[in-house]
Amino acid sequence: MTGQWVSRKASEVQVGQRVRTPDGAELIATRIEHPFLGLDSMLAFIESTDERWFKRPVPLDADVEVRLAG
Repeated sequence: MTGQWVSRKASEVQVGQRVRTPDGAELIATRIEHPFLGLDSMLAFIESTDERWFKRPVPLDADVEVRLAG
């Protein structure tokens, strides 16, 4: 996959984007759960595909990286 990684706040990520979380986990955000565990300050990125199911909670204001198309 080509494309450049750019920094964003977790709250700016949109469904369908490829995300790298602060701990280095990468996923395609097929769903974003907010609030997470009833906390307005948290969200969870969820990747739900035929290949894998993965959920990564992060603070709403966390710095993450988003891969731009290209």
